[in-house]
Amino acid sequence: MFNRRKFIKISAAGASLAALSSSKIAKAVAYKPAAGVPIVISTWDFGIPANKEAWKVLEKGGRALDAVEAGVKIPEADMNNHTVGRAGYPDRDGHVTLDACIMDEFGNCGSVAAMENIAHPISVARAVMEKTPHVMLVGDGATQFAVEQGFKKEKLLTPESEKAWKEWLKTAKYSPVMNIENKQHQPGSKYNHDTIGMLAIDAKGNISGACTTSGMAFKLHGRVGDSPIIGAGLYVDNEVGGATSTGVGEEVIRNVGSFLVVELMRQGLSPEDACKEAVKRIIKKKPDTAKNIQVGFLAINKKGEYGAYAIQQGFSFAVCNADKQDLLIPGKSFY
Repeated sequence: MFNRRKFIKISAAGASLAALSSSKIAKAVAYKPAAGVPIVISTWDFGIPANKEAWKVLEKGGRALDAVEAGVKIPEADMNNHTVGRAGYPDRDGHVTLDACIMDEFGNCGSVAAMENIAHPISVARAVMEKTPHVMLVGDGATQFAVEQGFKKEKLLTPESEKAWKEWLKTAKYSPVMNIENKQHQPGSKYNHDTIGMLAIDAKGNISGACTTSGMAFKLHGRVGDSPIIGAGLYVDNEVGGATSTGVGEEVIRNVGSFLVVELMRQGLSPEDACKEAVKRIIKKKPDTAKNIQVGFLAINKKGEYGAYAIQQGFSFAVCNADKQDLLIPGKSFY
């Protein structure tokens, strides 16, 4: 029986709850982490120091968007990294052009492509997202916008990169080498490019992602790969998960790869299986081309489960959460 005594006890409990401020209640609920979160994952071994920087934001309850921006700025600033950021190798004409995009939990996104003379394209991409009605700015327009926003304009072609470019000009034959980011090389040898793609889930369970690159070394001036293309190099759907890619961007663009991975997760596939299916579609469309290129996908779902798959062996990704620090995992591959 629901008697008067029980009614009084329940009413008192309700009054105590009401006495708490609404902000405290909201905070307590919002910061209750789901299984596996917060977490940050990113492509390649240079994702380890990037993840550490992103984790500084996440462990304090910060937003995933802030974490991924802070994280990928580490390889962007690394003078020993010639595939991302300010020390990236130039295009055929000696111009260092940078590409990046960023996407938050609300579906907002920003991007820059073929931008010169600005060291941190990911931050400019975020400014495009937050301060303009546009998604993408390119070339001189992107640089002009960056300067207007207070970014420092500077020469990005380093002496080491310039020397490598001049050595390459002696033969001027571009032929990508798979997974070159994990191999030692000398100026004048064949170069690939690569990318850092990063995905994070914060303590509120929200997902954001970032992707940044200097693109293919010695590419045609004006060439843009998948990295700054929303849906190709990066895609986030906060109801489902996020995905990012690495490798030869042309093939990722042709298959709208990261969007495909997220949609496959929406249909119930695990992150690894979704990445595998995206890889298989690239191979099916161009089986002969696929034997000589590398493309890899990395994904995370809303539960914090992650996985990756690549065409060729050699792809790896880094993971960082409360239990796993400095973890580098070899991605599975078709060949």
